[in-house]
Amino acid sequence: MRISEAVRAALPGEAGAFAAAITTGDRSALDRETLENLRATNLAHLLAISGLHMGLLTGFVFAALRYGLALAPRIALAHPIKKHAAVAALLAGAGYLALSGNNVATERAFIMVAVMLAAVLFDRRAVTLRAVAVTLRAVAVAALIVLTLRPETLIGPGFQMSFAATTALVAVYGWMRDRDWSQSGWPWALRLVGGVALSSFVAGIATAPIAAAHFNQVPHYGLLANILSVPLMELLVIPGAVLAALLSPVGLEWIGLKVMEPAILWILAVARWIGGWDGALSYVVTPQWFVLPFFALGGAFVAIPKDRLRVVGVPIMAVAFASWTLAARPDALVSETGGLVGVLTEEGRALSKARGDGFSASSWLENDGDPVEQAVAAGRLPKAPRGSVRALEVSGVKVLHATGKSASEAARRACREADLIVVNVPLAETRDCLVFDAKRLAETGALALYVDEDGLRVVPARDPARARLWSQ
Repeated sequence: MRISEAVRAALPGEAGAFAAAITTGDRSALDRETLENLRATNLAHLLAISGLHMGLLTGFVFAALRYGLALAPRIALAHPIKKHAAVAALLAGAGYLALSGNNVATERAFIMVAVMLAAVLFDRRAVTLRAVAVTLRAVAVAALIVLTLRPETLIGPGFQMSFAATTALVAVYGWMRDRDWSQSGWPWALRLVGGVALSSFVAGIATAPIAAAHFNQVPHYGLLANILSVPLMELLVIPGAVLAALLSPVGLEWIGLKVMEPAILWILAVARWIGGWDGALSYVVTPQWFVLPFFALGGAFVAIPKDRLRVVGVPIMAVAFASWTLAARPDALVSETGGLVGVLTEEGRALSKARGDGFSASSWLENDGDPVEQAVAAGRLPKAPRGSVRALEVSGVKVLHATGKSASEAARRACREADLIVVNVPLAETRDCLVFDAKRLAETGALALYVDEDGLRVVPARDPARARLWSQ
């Protein structure tokens, strides 16, 4: 935190907040608008300290030290400077991993870098003729290590996106190498732009289903934004960060930070500009639970270096995509407090209140692929004639939602008229109707309501039938 504060002191404003995020992992100073613009342009990966940052950092340290030592003939002829450079790069990567908080993407990147640098130390080729198989094996080893340390990360977007992007990049570049699609004859600038464009396209395709499933949004101009931004990360931002770290013991870190500043301001300007375009983002509904595993299985078949087996992955991924298009959201949702009910309408989900239970409201609307403000969703229902009492209809099923002091009396009056009553206060036991009051909701958690041929089906968040032994 002290390092973050020092960075922001040297670079005030958005540039300092961005610089702190990519050096220490501290995003607390980034405002909401900046984060939304970065996500809308698929540039948020620049904030996640992962393969790009770890590869650039260790590569820069390795190259700078090796070429620097090569300038001194006595040292270069008497010492294994390549191994010295590899050790220094490995230490720099380990320090970066510890400083940034050991997140999943950084751990994965460090393990893969460590495999490559260890090969240098043992006089083995870091990149071999069997590069695809070897690198995929390194990806698998990294996944096993991360999951052994933190198995819960398997279902998180960080783990899934990091390994999906890495596997796809290894597979595509390996496929190109096998067909001798070399870019060595291209001009330097064209190689740089072409590499960024291809990497961004491949990683974007691989992570798009995962990002859409977890965040319910799909950026459409991410490729252009990455082409305009990533080269500056390679040429100025990461080298400037290394320079700042080297000069910090003598109080001259501001020199490296000033090197980073114009590039960071450019990246933020690109995010703001492209993120403001019409149609920069589209929103999707949350898929069923099995869709992402099917995408992953299909992608694994496509990535393996066996041409005959790759075709198996295509129909599996097609099934996953078709299942996504058929995903259905609950006809109604009830918050755990009983203070909010959301009903699906032709306009989208209509909420019973314009304020209160804001976290539940935003989660419901996001998972519907409809991230409007809560007040807008509440306006989809006619104004309640009796203040805190709303009569809602869900596919022919009558639901009464009552809150506040009058909730108990309203529930008793409507008991025989409504199919389901939701109140945010405790009620005396009643046998005449289906009631979820504050006491019962505390036991069941939030509710999802489905109306099908058999009538109303209520699915509680805390279903005893699905409880684990350790979560009773």
